[in-house]
Amino acid sequence: MKTEFKEEGQNYVMTFEGRLDTPSSLQVGRDMRVLYDCEGHDIILDCTNLEYITSSGMRLFLDLLKVAKSKGSKCTLVGLNDEIYEVFDEVGFINLFDIRPTL
Repeated sequence: MKTEFKEEGQNYVMTFEGRLDTPSSLQVGRDMRVLYDCEGHDIILDCTNLEYITSSGMRLFLDLLKVAKSKGSKCTLVGLNDEIYEVFDEVGFINLFDIRPTL
């Protein structure tokens, strides 16, 4: 699992590449900590190259969403593949996150 963080204007962008499963979620959680200081910035999670996500990965996204909302920031997911979108739909995440097809 590979992540990359960058700041683009008023947005914090993190890209994900690979499988966000239970073994990788600990490191990804550490990588995502930079996004928690988001006051004044919206967050974009670029999932274009995310192949798979488990409940532990989804929990990371949900925890980040809660922090972002508490700081007045928006959290957008982009580039979800059909399988991940379906899982997010089944658990109701599509109602929580702003989901876009591309950046």
